[in-house]
Amino acid sequence: MSSGNAAPAGAGDERGQLRRPDGSPVRVLVVDDEATLAELLSMALRYEGWDVRSAGDGLTAVRLAREFQPDSVVLDIMLPDISGLEVLKRIHADTPDLPVLFLTAKDAVEERIAGLTAGGDDYVSKPFSLEEVVARLRALMRRSGRGTARTDALLVVGDLTLDEDSREVRRGGASITLTATEFELLRYLMRNPRRVLSKAQILDRVWHYDFGGQSNVVELYISYLRKKIDVGRSPMIHTLRGAGYALRPVSGVDEEVGRP
Repeated sequence: MSSGNAAPAGAGDERGQLRRPDGSPVRVLVVDDEATLAELLSMALRYEGWDVRSAGDGLTAVRLAREFQPDSVVLDIMLPDISGLEVLKRIHADTPDLPVLFLTAKDAVEERIAGLTAGGDDYVSKPFSLEEVVARLRALMRRSGRGTARTDALLVVGDLTLDEDSREVRRGGASITLTATEFELLRYLMRNPRRVLSKAQILDRVWHYDFGGQSNVVELYISYLRKKIDVGRSPMIHTLRGAGYALRPVSGVDEEVGRP
């Protein structure tokens, strides 16, 4: 997946989290026979707080669509058994208004036309950025009424708070000034409290690099964050050698998480 057309970290990402009308996370079905690509997409969508399932072929996709009842589908046109167009036809036979975002080959104009003519709602061309897919899915689900934005924007882990709207960060009530990249890194850590995040995961979500990117930039920015978040206080940012990094509330400090 290319990062060449990725939006800058944090660009346009201050929107509330999408939820179903009943308050549960929106559901997205990812259909692509490239396992690595499907996993990257799924990871990016789960980062948004969405419920995600994936399928590597068309027949599995049709079955999962019936069982999972997604709010949108990311659908590759080229699949190993039946085509994405046939998948769309079968899915729409059950759920005519289900929004579908097609993945097409670069410069394959005929694929785009065929997908839109068949009832697809939008498309992105490979290679694409994760941010573009997320943005287009957000738009599709909002237009269809299948997703509404949550208004709460405060992330809380222990005595550390981050307001996604005002971009204010505080620890123990004291204000902390962060650069744009530091803010994005901290936001990712706070959206995944206690979870060990690898350098590859951090690179992909904060810098939009593919796996195997420059991991030293992660180490550098983790050190920047530590100087602002942890200096003079009990540490919250922990290194697990060979595994990655985790943000954990200090023992004895009540933990809240403002985002599932």
